[in-house]
Amino acid sequence: MDWQAEIRNAAERIGPYVQQTPVMQTQGFGLGFPVALKLEHLQHTGSFKARGAFNTLLSRPVPPAGLVAASGGNHGAAAAYAAHQLGHKARVYVPEMAGPAKIALIESTGADLQVVPGAYANALEQAQSYEAATGAMQVHAYDAPATVAGQGTCFAEWQAQGLEADTLLIAVGGGGLIAGALAWFHGTKKIVAVEPGTSCALHAALQARQPVDVDVSGIAANALGAKRIGAICFELASAQDLTSVTVPDSAIANAQTALWRERRILAEPAGATALAALMCGAYRPAPGERVAVLICGGNIAPDPLG
Repeated sequence: MDWQAEIRNAAERIGPYVQQTPVMQTQGFGLGFPVALKLEHLQHTGSFKARGAFNTLLSRPVPPAGLVAASGGNHGAAAAYAAHQLGHKARVYVPEMAGPAKIALIESTGADLQVVPGAYANALEQAQSYEAATGAMQVHAYDAPATVAGQGTCFAEWQAQGLEADTLLIAVGGGGLIAGALAWFHGTKKIVAVEPGTSCALHAALQARQPVDVDVSGIAANALGAKRIGAICFELASAQDLTSVTVPDSAIANAQTALWRERRILAEPAGATALAALMCGAYRPAPGERVAVLICGGNIAPDPLG
């Protein structure tokens, strides 16, 4: 697949519907070197997920049954928001672990929300059953070409904004976002995958040399808690020189706190995970290596103004 062409087409397709999110170059966080940030938590519904959702719905006709999506929270909110903006029905399945803040965000879009026991994998099973029964369009959270191309527009946009970094650190759940980065840069940038030690589907797959099931828990599990890495992500990661690191929950919490205290950035745990790798030393840049971090989500719980 010509991924760069797919991403360019996606960028043109979704341009009227998504935000161009800001970037900043900053110092601090106890690092001793500058870091570039892209503030994708300022995207519609508080995460990058709106890009893939809009691209999916604009890529082909949506059936009368509308769309169905399974999500840990952020994807469901994005899919429901995109459906509402484009005039389609939406049913969204989320696990109980999504938490009240993300559940309320999805409800606010008017979607038919179904909260199911268990984790993301359980929500996905329900969504697939609904798809089979009704003919609704499945908007996959991470493992579909239209989703990956949509997420890739974040990196095409960042490059057009003057990204100079040698290395990008990106948090990973199911792999749609980092797959978009790998697809767009295609080896021209060093990509570092950062995962919680208790939810590390990509790290485990790279070690096993094939996707494998992992246990999921921890403070970022409702955003990064995929049981198995997506096939598209695994294929792209295996073909490129991807660096993979894991971080403990304590480091994620420290990074989340630092983002607020030092830059007044309200990021959810998943949104702080990539920065955590720098702050705790899980990834140590070489002298002179220019680094960048994607802040991918801002749907913290509880809602600080709720």
